[in-house]
Amino acid sequence: MLRRIKAPQGAKGGNQSEPPPTESTQVLRRIKDPKGEPPADEHTQVLRRVNAPRQGDKQPTTPAAPTVTGTGSAAAATSVIPRTSDTAPETTTAASGSGNGSGNGNGKKPKRTGWRRFVPGWRLILGTVVVGALLLVGLFFLGYSMVKIPPANALATKQSNVYLYADGSQLARDTRDSQVNRENVNLSEVSKNAQHAVLAAEDRDFYTEPAVDPKAMLRAGWNMATGKGKQSGSTITQQYVKNYYLAQEQTLTRKAKEFFISVKLGREKSKDEILQGYLNTSFFGRGAYGIQAAAQAYYGKDAVKLDAAHAAYLAALVNAPSEYDVVAHPENKPAAVARWNYVLDGMVKKGWLSQSERTGLKFPMPREQTISTGLSGQRGYLVEAVKDYLTDHHILTKEQMTRGGYRITTTIQKDKQDDFVKAVDDQLISKLNKNNKADTYVRAGGASVDPKTGRVVALYGGIDYLKQYTNGATRGDFQVGSTFKPFVFTSAVQNGSTTQDGKPITPNTYYDGTNKRPVQGWSGGAYAPENEDQKSYGQITVRKATDLSVNSVYAQMAADVTGAKVKKTAIDLGIPADTPDMYPSPSIALGTANASVLEMAQAYATLANHGRHGTYTLIDKVTKGGNPVTLPGGQSKQVVSREAADTTTSVLRSVVETGTAMAAKAAGRPAAGKTGTAERDTAAWFAGYTPDLATVVAVMGQDPVTAQHQPLYGALGQPRMNGGGPPTAIWAQYTKDALSGKPAATFDLDLQQGAEVEAPATLAPTEPGTDAGQDGGTATGTPSQGATPTDGGQTGGAATGTPTDGGATGGTPTDGGATGGAPTTGGAATGGDAAGGAATGGTPGGATGGDATGGGGAADGGAGGLPAGLGGPALNGRRD
Repeated sequence: MLRRIKAPQGAKGGNQSEPPPTESTQVLRRIKDPKGEPPADEHTQVLRRVNAPRQGDKQPTTPAAPTVTGTGSAAAATSVIPRTSDTAPETTTAASGSGNGSGNGNGKKPKRTGWRRFVPGWRLILGTVVVGALLLVGLFFLGYSMVKIPPANALATKQSNVYLYADGSQLARDTRDSQVNRENVNLSEVSKNAQHAVLAAEDRDFYTEPAVDPKAMLRAGWNMATGKGKQSGSTITQQYVKNYYLAQEQTLTRKAKEFFISVKLGREKSKDEILQGYLNTSFFGRGAYGIQAAAQAYYGKDAVKLDAAHAAYLAALVNAPSEYDVVAHPENKPAAVARWNYVLDGMVKKGWLSQSERTGLKFPMPREQTISTGLSGQRGYLVEAVKDYLTDHHILTKEQMTRGGYRITTTIQKDKQDDFVKAVDDQLISKLNKNNKADTYVRAGGASVDPKTGRVVALYGGIDYLKQYTNGATRGDFQVGSTFKPFVFTSAVQNGSTTQDGKPITPNTYYDGTNKRPVQGWSGGAYAPENEDQKSYGQITVRKATDLSVNSVYAQMAADVTGAKVKKTAIDLGIPADTPDMYPSPSIALGTANASVLEMAQAYATLANHGRHGTYTLIDKVTKGGNPVTLPGGQSKQVVSREAADTTTSVLRSVVETGTAMAAKAAGRPAAGKTGTAERDTAAWFAGYTPDLATVVAVMGQDPVTAQHQPLYGALGQPRMNGGGPPTAIWAQYTKDALSGKPAATFDLDLQQGAEVEAPATLAPTEPGTDAGQDGGTATGTPSQGATPTDGGQTGGAATGTPTDGGATGGTPTDGGATGGAPTTGGAATGGDAAGGAATGGTPGGATGGDATGGGGAADGGAGGLPAGLGGPALNGRRD
């Protein structure tokens, strides 16, 4: 027990002259139990404060005897510790008394004075360090356990889709869906020079350092705090985490997350995976995310082809993309070149580039930035067609296309594509007059297919995708006109169809070509289509009716075959089953269907390939991240007999040689084809093929403001637009250029029995409606080819007369007659209606060169059962 006892102030009645002590003294008395005595109930310690004498006072020789308080009879041991000032000598009274106890002579540790008072002791420092370390370790493990690797941010996963020509060169880069110009590539698709350049610029010890570098972070923080500018202390791993997983804001929370995610990522992913991710997510300026997009944006090449000089410049851009673009900011070129040199020097220092190679390098100026969206000209049309193909054939969904990242190699051949554009420009666009209202309506579409493979090698969509968004090659809202007629004949041969009097339908079968002749054998109501310019042709062979595109003949043939079978054959050849207005009635023969140019090209390619159909394709290969996407099988099958397809080809060859498509001979190759005109002359077509190439061209009329279909009367300064005019001229120029350098192939045809020998084109006419069809050779009289330059005229109009076919000097039959092959006006006939020749007293038909203002072409009536060209200006000669 400790007890404080005050020092006596002087006993009452005692010596009053003794002065009180001036200093305080603490007396600690320890009382122990005496040996041999029973143990005391408790120990008592007495603390007594005694005033010690002040300096200068008389010191007592003997201190006042302390009062001993204790338990039992034990002797007390007392220690007196006087309280003194800093200058007073320390006085200690030795303990006295009996027992084993003795006083402790050590004094209290002196207080720190001066500056030492502000310096913590080593024990405090050590304790603080230990506690702090434990706290940091705890916080690290807490943060490590709490922070999870999040999913990638939305921006990092979006990519553009890249479209390539068949040869692998870039066609277009479409960023519209993702709104990001990025194409992720594997590390193997980035040159070693590019990899090393980026490492030299951003993190030279990447492969040997941990995921985070605390020293670099502290150094960067110190440099920024001391005004040395904003610096990054992040490793490539940390930068990748920021780009791929986090946002770009500069906050402590984001930095903390970046730290912990980087540590985890460094444990879970290899260095190559992290570098690949970093290269694909870094921003290089010009809207380009990733090394591949940057290589294209600045140098027009793939990342795998980057050499050291080009790679070093791209690596320099990562540090300051906008500032180091020397094209956009030429004033910053010295800084950009300095950074470029820094990168190259780093590559040399790390042994990635030899000094000799580095010495010979020159700064590679990037190309001018392309402001265009990349979809101008034909590129936008091609991209749209390919996207539709991918989704329509269930190769990719629209959602997948939106996420992007696909590398799509198309079947489009760049040289043929360029040839198609030039042909349209030369034969159509260059001839338009902006002051001519009709010329403002002109639109064009084209498609070219390899018959043997079904690969689409070229498409023409319009003058410019950024000016005319509707794709002329794939739109399906114009009637195909008489280009549908060959499908009727193919179906007739395929199905072994016969005329109303039971005669097989062959190229030599005679039909009544009288204008407005009622169709027989059709139970759907009266139907009597008009011919072009309401001409009547009398008894005419199928071949000649095809040359002249006689509506009354083909409407009757469709009734003979039946509309349902005709429709099925068209679908088998490649026309979609859901094509609008493809009704199974006699009018189907006149081309009421609204198929697209591309679909018609597919069907004609099947005819060119001897009736073997392979679904057309625009896609050669699709990959994402280097992994291929499965494409549907491209196997072909025989959809119509070779005999049916080849016999149709034989008939269509005649159209080019002597019919409405003679302008196609300018291709300089054996060719077959058919012209066509839509109702009201809103579209003119030519569909043709050689053994190597099937191509369809259409010129369409559309109001640029209302988008309504418009007739092409007066376009290009011509009264009417017909298929034998600009469409055929475009076809001929394109085909000639596209096949330039390739030997001309001949048609290898397996014809229908009886089609090998060509029958006379016409016979004496019958009364309208009395005979639906007649086989060749059954007419009274001797058919021969007269020398009189008429086209199907009959002498006296009697059945016994000698039909002539516009013979020419030298024995070569012509259309309208010619001396030495030159076109002339049609010869007159002595009565009867003649194709190309006028009746006695009439106006002679024919025209020089077969242009739209007269002759050269045969009637190609408009679709829908109306007289072709109804409402248009009357012409003298025959027209497509």
